[in-house]
Amino acid sequence: MTGPGVPELVTLHVWRTPPGALPRALLRMALDPRRLRATPGVRFGKLLGTGTGTGFGPSDADLTRWAALAVWDDPDRAAGFDDTPVGRAWAAIATGAARLDLRPLTSRGRWSGVEPFGEPPGGRTDGPVLALTRARLRPARAAVFWRAVPPVAAALAGAPGLLARFGVGEAPLGWQGTVSVWRSSADLVNFAYRRPEHRAAVDRTPVARWYAEELFARFAVRAVHGDRAVLGWTADGGQG
Repeated sequence: MTGPGVPELVTLHVWRTPPGALPRALLRMALDPRRLRATPGVRFGKLLGTGTGTGFGPSDADLTRWAALAVWDDPDRAAGFDDTPVGRAWAAIATGAARLDLRPLTSRGRWSGVEPFGEPPGGRTDGPVLALTRARLRPARAAVFWRAVPPVAAALAGAPGLLARFGVGEAPLGWQGTVSVWRSSADLVNFAYRRPEHRAAVDRTPVARWYAEELFARFAVRAVHGDRAVLGWTADGGQG
């Protein structure tokens, strides 16, 4: 059972491109956001740059990895994404690709003024989970935010159960996000609420007022297709 407007399927597409393809990748980032949103069956779509996940801003950017998030009104159309104009354009310059099929479990906040994942009812899943954070920084608070990031990023790198992580953003500055994939819901909860570095950042957020808009969502990972190395996937999650 799902809540109001909850999609059955969300897909995250990630491509690895060679350094020499950077001009073509930047052209795709300029042209494809509108084409993604116009893809039949897609109700919400975003083209995203990525980073290593160790920090935020231009110094963390990975200019050889790019991503697209698609929320589907018609899940049956998702299987044909590689044959859409956006899918074909990225495949033409990519050396590797991966796709995660996701089911929303929880979502709090907004992205570009909307709730793209509706109001999921929560619940548990026995398999891996993906956490997505996204925020638009207040310019006056950005420097303070960036100074607060390193302890959290360092704690995340060694967290038990972490399978993959990277940063995502719609622009190099001001639009920040993270994707992390966990072996289980318990591993995600242990990091989010029991690691002091992350707990301190969560507690500080409403006081510091870093964000003009923010979103946190959690998904069940239904399937992972393609080359997991593109995601920075580890074998089975660290043991701490």
